[in-house]
Amino acid sequence: MRRKEIFVLADRCMGCHSCELACATAHTSDRNLHAAVLRGERPFAYLWVDRFGTQNLPTVCRHCLKAPCVEACPTGAMHKRPDTTTVCDHSQCIGCWMCTFACPFGACSRGDGQVLKCDRACLDEEGVPACVRACPTGALLWMTVEEFAAERRKPKRRAAAVAG
Repeated sequence: MRRKEIFVLADRCMGCHSCELACATAHTSDRNLHAAVLRGERPFAYLWVDRFGTQNLPTVCRHCLKAPCVEACPTGAMHKRPDTTTVCDHSQCIGCWMCTFACPFGACSRGDGQVLKCDRACLDEEGVPACVRACPTGALLWMTVEEFAAERRKPKRRAAAVAG
């Protein structure tokens, strides 16, 4: 089975941060943002929307097959699960942040002394990540590399000229 990835179509991102909110909600104890805040839980997003000039760009972990963050981690806290997802075992993390230095995508950050990065723990009953489902413009896609490449090769549809 081919591994699915989150792909970003930067030209579609309007910077609404819906993906961040959905991610933070998915990482609360009961997937309910309001209840989590009321009980004092501090939800964090595991991806970020950054602005580069006039362009918004979601930054999400690429779960590299040979992950620099895993190689840089001195304790083994950052590791690969059998499904090749890169995750952090917070009980082993010493907060040295070597993973943040090593990640070429800036996908590792910190919150309350722990590493924050996409862990794919947010998949819904259909196996779709919360950020992808929440994106109103379709800037985030959940598909295999082969599916994405095939989609990108399709000719762009041109708007029909409207006769005046």
